[in-house]
Amino acid sequence: MTTMTTDVLGAPVRRVEDPRFITGHGRYLDDIKLPAMTHMAILRSPYAHAKIRSIDTSAAKAAPGVVAVFTGADIAYNPLPMAWPAGGASGIQNNVNTPRALATDDVKWTGEGVAAVVAETAAQAQDALELIDVDWEPLPAVTDAEKAIADGAPQLHENAPNNRVFDWQVGDKEATDAAFANAAVTVHQRLVNHRLIPNPMEVRGDIGWYNPGTDEYTIWMSSQTPHIQRLLLAAFVMGVPEQKIRCISPDVGGAFGSKIFCYADMALVLHASKAIGGRPVKWVEERRESYGSTIHGRDHITYVDVAATKDGMVKGLRVKTLANLGGRLSTIGPGIPTTLYGRILSGPYKIPAVHCEVTGVYTNTTFVDAYRGAGRPEATYVVERAMDLVADELGIDPAEVRRRNFLPPDSFPYDNPSGLLTAVNGSKLYIDSGNYEPAMDKALAMAGYADIAAKKAEAKSRGKLLGVGLSTYIEVCGVAPSKWIGAVGEGWGAAMWESSNIKVHLTGKVVVTMGTQPQGQGHETTYAQIISHELGIPMEDIVVQHSDTQGTPFGYGSYGSRTSNVGTGAALKAAAKIREKARRYAAHMLEANVEDIEVEGAEYRVKGSPDKKKTIQEIAFALDLAFDTPEGMEPYLDETAYHDTPNCTFPFGTHVAFVEIDQETGNVELVRYVAVDDVGKKINPMIVDGQLHGGIAQGIGQALWEEAVYGDDGQLLSGSLLDYALPRAEWLPSFELDETVTPSPVNPLGVKGVGEAGCIASTAAVANAVIDALSPLGIRHLDMPFTAQKVWGAIQAASGGSGSAKGGEA
Repeated sequence: MTTMTTDVLGAPVRRVEDPRFITGHGRYLDDIKLPAMTHMAILRSPYAHAKIRSIDTSAAKAAPGVVAVFTGADIAYNPLPMAWPAGGASGIQNNVNTPRALATDDVKWTGEGVAAVVAETAAQAQDALELIDVDWEPLPAVTDAEKAIADGAPQLHENAPNNRVFDWQVGDKEATDAAFANAAVTVHQRLVNHRLIPNPMEVRGDIGWYNPGTDEYTIWMSSQTPHIQRLLLAAFVMGVPEQKIRCISPDVGGAFGSKIFCYADMALVLHASKAIGGRPVKWVEERRESYGSTIHGRDHITYVDVAATKDGMVKGLRVKTLANLGGRLSTIGPGIPTTLYGRILSGPYKIPAVHCEVTGVYTNTTFVDAYRGAGRPEATYVVERAMDLVADELGIDPAEVRRRNFLPPDSFPYDNPSGLLTAVNGSKLYIDSGNYEPAMDKALAMAGYADIAAKKAEAKSRGKLLGVGLSTYIEVCGVAPSKWIGAVGEGWGAAMWESSNIKVHLTGKVVVTMGTQPQGQGHETTYAQIISHELGIPMEDIVVQHSDTQGTPFGYGSYGSRTSNVGTGAALKAAAKIREKARRYAAHMLEANVEDIEVEGAEYRVKGSPDKKKTIQEIAFALDLAFDTPEGMEPYLDETAYHDTPNCTFPFGTHVAFVEIDQETGNVELVRYVAVDDVGKKINPMIVDGQLHGGIAQGIGQALWEEAVYGDDGQLLSGSLLDYALPRAEWLPSFELDETVTPSPVNPLGVKGVGEAGCIASTAAVANAVIDALSPLGIRHLDMPFTAQKVWGAIQAASGGSGSAKGGEA
């Protein structure tokens, strides 16, 4: 039997998942084919706002291959739940203003589902949709948050006057007002953090199957949270016992937050399967369809004011944000612009007074929820633009302004003034650790920041405007401890504990099951590395399983960069239980006291007698047979653990972006990108780099190209990949990455998380670089995305030409 192994924790081990993916053997939702399976298509509203007078489905029911047709009137399920009622938004108890499986009386955005066809083939289902006749009464629409709250705007919901979802605030208003009253310098800016559309490689889909013999439901879903979906569907939508539903997430081809939530189609396929006698029903959205049926992200209009001293010390930050939440509320939509945004606005800086007001707004657009970073990129954008605005106002270098305002290393644990990190009913949340200046110094040195003036002069000689932008950020990983979330009263749907089970079989092979849900991050590799390290068992002898509510302990899934902090905490606890039980049985086998057994890797030996030892494989073999177990000891090495993080973890870093702007065309080219990140100890450096590369590219995409654009009538004008500009590899330079290492005291391994860090930092870095390049022309601010047309217009306006600087102040 194998007894020794090389410690792989912290090593750049190749991902064990990759062979099946790169050889085409991954098993995604659309790969699943069941006997007698039918196919569903959904008729979606062509109007952003309209009443449904009637729906005639008779012709569709008579179409070839059609098995059934459904409208909202056919489905008695409750509306979908909203589980994060921050700011007083109507919550999960009454399900107000959330979608139904199919709309009944009216529609609130273009793309809301109103009818569904089940047919023998997907093509027959699509054809039959054309035969459904809906009598519509179009209503006025509003898509802009500022216009939606104005007097006389179209009203979406009777219970939300002026389309206000909530009015929420956090921080010390009195102290902030005093900081402004005494400020030597103040700056003000309107910022738009525009709407984005998630574009995972795999679109969403579901397969619902009702078993009449057992009265049980099974649903395959492309989801980040199968256990949560089972709970929400059973208890709040369908009204069936939770144990009667099984949720399975096969391989998930990316998500970026868009697959966290409870969607109408999940309930719809389960209802349809039961209605047609138990045949499976499959629905997979088309890419164009996904742009209107899957959540969008961001969409803030913010007014920021900064109070500072003449030497650049920021004393007060006042933020007022309108958060566009769409036509109906998504599962945790209200929590994104409140808990995950307003409470972290001070970033890595020691700002004594912060006050934030957020108004959630209904508009005739697709619902908005968590998209990679979820509130934290929006907060970072605000505070990083604020730092540059202060630097510009005072004529101080932007790096120096940041340096003067950094929290010093001896500040931690730190209670920030913007409200996330306050003691609530004995549950305290705080920034656990940080050492920001070394990360910035390393990034500036790598970037050659001291020679920026010469670099700008050289670019100017080529007819280019060179700009350099900084972003010093913090990320919050794990969202929050469950006790804290419950204490602040902003949503039970964000409970944060996690689970793991470990079994060591008779042969010494290990199966690890986890409550987290990978979507490409490499969990099967990193969990195996951790368990190999903890138990001394080779990685190749460890299998990691997930994604099935029937075969894994309840877990909350993967989002908020929580797996490295919370998920691994559960795995470590389960491994510790295994190790302790093996230690007790080793003492029995070796006829020694438990206190005399020392553990090194896979070996359990008697102190002072190195020849008296057993391996964990030998222990597992004997204990699984259980021929000679001591009194009171159960057979088998099989342990489950649950872990609720005592605090969040806080990665940080500095990113530096270089852009060149062609003055003749306005084209912006990202020519260099430097990032120094501190994610604590790394489980797998190669996976960390991959996460950073992907996140950085996504954040750059928002700054330069991506934007969800609605017409005044509520039609999505960027409704396909022909119109929605995703970044291409050829548009990006090679990213230059480095690190500092500040282990987190919260996690036993010192790890923090990294899944969203790149996306949090990069948007602000590129935005600041573009404004820096344009600053010689007197342009102080421009709203993203920095398309050639927008930048050219700003250049023309600043130089007295006929162009327009629409999209921001110039």
